[in-house]
Amino acid sequence: MFKEQFQQKDRLANYLGMELVAAEGGRAEARMAVNSHHLNGADVVHGGAIFSLADFAFAAASNSEGTLSLAINCSINFTKAGKEGDTLIAKASKQSESGKLGSYRVDVTNGSGETVALFQGSVYKKGQR
Repeated sequence: MFKEQFQQKDRLANYLGMELVAAEGGRAEARMAVNSHHLNGADVVHGGAIFSLADFAFAAASNSEGTLSLAINCSINFTKAGKEGDTLIAKASKQSESGKLGSYRVDVTNGSGETVALFQGSVYKKGQR
């Protein structure tokens, strides 16, 4: 139920063609088939599209345990260019939690399993359901 509602409510993820595959227990997986509208001027996947996919998985993982969680810090390292026709997969997992703060890691890979980006993010857990 969470996964379906989360997917439906994220208008940017839907606009960009992202699919939430799984989300529960501080983990999530999302994917995006790369089309021409995801490319930058160098004809590789735009960094903003990769970041958005990682952020979507991060948001789903951090909210999957039922507490409203909002990003307070994120960083990303791009390790390989994505290309049109790729399917990018973002796998997010909780690394630590202390009080109202949580730390998450997201690995973004292409369909061949090669790492495209490494993302780290922190959230503030608001205490709301």
